[in-house]
Amino acid sequence: MMQPSKTKAIAILTDFGLQDGYVGIMKGVIATINPSIPIIDLTHFIPPQQIWAARFCLMNAYPYFPQDTVFLAVVDPGVGSERRSVAIECSRGYLVGPDNGLFSGILAQEPAIKAVSLTNTDYWRIPNVSSTFHGRDIFSPVAAYLASGVSLEALGEVIPITSLVNFPLPSPHITEKKIKGIIQYIDHFGNLITNISSHQVKGKKWSIDVNDIMIKSGCTYSDIAPGEMITLIGSHGWVEIAINGGNAQEKLQLKWGDKITVVFQ
Repeated sequence: MMQPSKTKAIAILTDFGLQDGYVGIMKGVIATINPSIPIIDLTHFIPPQQIWAARFCLMNAYPYFPQDTVFLAVVDPGVGSERRSVAIECSRGYLVGPDNGLFSGILAQEPAIKAVSLTNTDYWRIPNVSSTFHGRDIFSPVAAYLASGVSLEALGEVIPITSLVNFPLPSPHITEKKIKGIIQYIDHFGNLITNISSHQVKGKKWSIDVNDIMIKSGCTYSDIAPGEMITLIGSHGWVEIAINGGNAQEKLQLKWGDKITVVFQ
């Protein structure tokens, strides 16, 4: 079934963790099809079923991977339901996973070229798949075949790009003196990443108002004393709230989608 081609890398993102064997099993399926495929673990610690977090991590990681990388993403609260399994071609890479919006961050930055519903069982691990582990039985083998040179069209039925499920990030509300936004991601350190981008505050002095707590802006974590809060532009290009040596999420008790306000001085 495979056509000779330069082997592509596979980058894997899941919410499986590493305490169980799920990630290793997916890698085993890939290696069974083609043991020469380079595999990169993007992360396996997306909070369970948290599509927002998966969307953010994929969107921010995508530009840093080699051309034609296959992104295999499995954060799939709808596994076994009527939701589609898809593979998507973009100008710099391929996306394989459930059609539940987790790729919509990437697609907002780089529109899809082509998409297919993964209906060709020849490229599944087995025709009668588990209803709870499509990562093993559909997505991993499809990613392996795609990375090995199988064409996107061979994997299933071409579907309209406009039919892909979109999980849009709410847009900030911008006025002359304020930007009202939300928390779009919380990282391992408890840093709170907003949906306000660097260009929306560039060249200005600002603070963030969180439940009547004013947090001043700075350039880096060490601009403040240990234990103090700061807002700054993170390496990802978004405004974030952090504590020098501490955990802003625990301090402020915020979660995904909670509102914050940037106030210009």
